[in-house]
Amino acid sequence: LASSSLVIDQTDVYCAMTNDDEANILSAMLAKRLGARRTISLINRPAYADLVESGAIDIAVSPQQITLSAMLSHVRQGNMAQVHTLRRGAAEAIEAIAVGERGSSPLVGRRIDEVMLPPGSIIGGLVRGERFLQAHHDTVIERDDHVIVFVTNRRHVREVEMLFRARPTAI
Repeated sequence: LASSSLVIDQTDVYCAMTNDDEANILSAMLAKRLGARRTISLINRPAYADLVESGAIDIAVSPQQITLSAMLSHVRQGNMAQVHTLRRGAAEAIEAIAVGERGSSPLVGRRIDEVMLPPGSIIGGLVRGERFLQAHHDTVIERDDHVIVFVTNRRHVREVEMLFRARPTAI
């Protein structure tokens, strides 16, 4: 832990996603204490979710929400691959596909720090082909990347959806 704690304070999002609720809670709380900006923890027991979200952990993900999330994936606009509700529906984790070209897309060909995200939203990572890429400020989003966005305020979901819709280009 000593060597890994050196970079925790540079971590935008720390995700604790094991099958052990207690390990997830404790490791996410420790990461927060060591300086992680946001923490997310997988919580299987609904009783823990309420407890966790009132404390040091920013977001608790509950598998019981998976069914609802799958339904949301079908009703959201844009190129949504998956949508997961967080904080009992107050926030969402969205996996969407970057489409278009630099001229027609607010994402493709841009560095993460150039993307105009709504307040309280953050890009947590990218899936490019078979590889997961951790999101860094200088990571360039490419066409067909699966972009994982955490939206902490549900009112901003439509704005995020619009980022994943290519605009027509002039001929």
